[in-house]
Amino acid sequence: MYLCPLCQQPLSLHDKHYQCPQRHSFDIAREGYVNLLPVQNKKSKDPGDNKEMMQARRDFLQAGWYAPLAQAVNTIWASLSPTTLLDIGCGEGYYTNHVKQTLPGCDIYGVDISKSAIKFAAKACPAIKFSVASAYQLPFADHSFDGILRIYAPSKPEELQRLIKPAGHLLTVTPGPEHLVEIKHAVYENVRLHDDAIATIPGFTHLSRQSLRYQLPFSQEKDVLALIQMVPLAWKFSPVQKQQFAASTPAISVEFSLDLYQENTPV
Repeated sequence: MYLCPLCQQPLSLHDKHYQCPQRHSFDIAREGYVNLLPVQNKKSKDPGDNKEMMQARRDFLQAGWYAPLAQAVNTIWASLSPTTLLDIGCGEGYYTNHVKQTLPGCDIYGVDISKSAIKFAAKACPAIKFSVASAYQLPFADHSFDGILRIYAPSKPEELQRLIKPAGHLLTVTPGPEHLVEIKHAVYENVRLHDDAIATIPGFTHLSRQSLRYQLPFSQEKDVLALIQMVPLAWKFSPVQKQQFAASTPAISVEFSLDLYQENTPV
């Protein structure tokens, strides 16, 4: 399944490392993942979310606040029963692991540019194959997956087309119009809601949209702070503003759009 990120030749597993015909070699880390992000493809020393964002997201997700989203994602994949699935931008593997529990027989791969996130994911979910790589140059062979999951993560349409099997499915999750609107009101004078237009993805036909909206009834400041810290809006708050907002323990709206696509290459 894996391709060498340096020469795009197939990688073969040899004991504790992967190697291509050109003898480029990539060790399997102690935690079980493989790093397929060449140094020359990094834009910083440690790309991806910083440790504070990852820890906040980990605490927030483990508290179950986004469990309804994980269940909605699982329900869709359970109805499709893919045999091979890729989670692009999987982070610490929260949703990836939930899908694996729903589809234990599915061969699931998770990829993220953050080494720290993948290290945690691999330790927590040893039944899933995790790798460090860029979503814009994914280290997998053509037509490897009949299911691709993309939650918030950026990607190139060409890569999605390349990796999906004929008639395979792509599930994307994006923020709905009212997502985190209370946080926006705290930092912006004029709030712009998220666009709810259905994205056109070349090579795919849109099949359906499911909207999921509910409120988070916070009772503890730490959960509000974790949510703020894990989203891009965090930098808009000063430390004092964060504490003041969290102290009000507001109910915060979350809204997600789950869009299902199918690969539509003519037969």
